[in-house]
Amino acid sequence: MAATARHGLLITLEGPDGAGKSMQAGVLAERLAASGRRVLLTREPGGTPLGERIRDLLLNVEAGARDPLGDAFLFNAARRQLVADVIQPALEDGVVVICDRFADSTLAYQGHGGGAPVADLDALARVSTGGLRPDRTVLFDVPVEAGLARRQGGDAAQLNRFETSEQHDRAFHERVRAGYLAMAAAEPERWRVIDGAGEPADVSSRVWAGVADLFG
Repeated sequence: MAATARHGLLITLEGPDGAGKSMQAGVLAERLAASGRRVLLTREPGGTPLGERIRDLLLNVEAGARDPLGDAFLFNAARRQLVADVIQPALEDGVVVICDRFADSTLAYQGHGGGAPVADLDALARVSTGGLRPDRTVLFDVPVEAGLARRQGGDAAQLNRFETSEQHDRAFHERVRAGYLAMAAAEPERWRVIDGAGEPADVSSRVWAGVADLFG
């Protein structure tokens, strides 16, 4: 829960690139809006003018390899702006906020995957979010090779630097997946792990099953 009063809900979607999170975030937002709920769909990094500029810097393949802790500071700078300007006001207004990635991504990628101290990253996230934690986090779990194949089988120009073998090898992505699963196991009341493979309609049903209890 947030450190300040809130009346809305924060639902975050996590998992590897290629798992279909972004599309499913839109499907979930449309379903909730059709039921009469006010919904805000956003993403990390991004969601604000500053956040989008930081996103371009972080994901640009040409930027090359960087220190994982340095990346974490950039992610959290974008996160702070998103929480302060977008997420927290929406929650206080009773809106359901759906966010494609949140603080858990930094723990998984820069921490478990990149080797930055997870405890330090967790402390940094608490500062940047003001203590805000999602009401529900849905983890799209797919085998590493499947997620990478989906992304690398498309337009190579759309790959970000976390998806290229020159930047991060398969072992990195295996550590990221293991980190996600460990976080989910440690906090089962918040996380729901779903199979991210299969037809989009089937995945959408799994996503809904993972959040439906929040809406009675």
